[in-house]
Amino acid sequence: MRSFRTLVERQIAKARASGKLSGLTGEGKPLPERPIETSEAAALSAGMRIMAEAGVVPEEFTLKKQLDETRKAYTDCTSEAERKALMARIADLELRYEIAREARKKFIS
Repeated sequence: MRSFRTLVERQIAKARASGKLSGLTGEGKPLPERPIETSEAAALSAGMRIMAEAGVVPEEFTLKKQLDETRKAYTDCTSEAERKALMARIADLELRYEIAREARKKFIS
């Protein structure tokens, strides 16, 4: 472990000396607060953070947003035919959302 730490310190010193650690995004700003996580939660958190920085949104989040928008449209709707169509859309989105959630849970565990 000690030799690994020494290796890491040398690599950091080398990068600092060559200027690779200056001008980075967020330089001079404090690190964001993050709750203490278990190793599983830390891995999930890191994965989500990488996806967010790359601009990728999991299907589960997209479906949840669509579901919320469709529910709002349903409450604002006055036409009976449109209400039926929105109810069918809500049922479809709820099913797809739950499938996406279950798939994520199985993938993580």
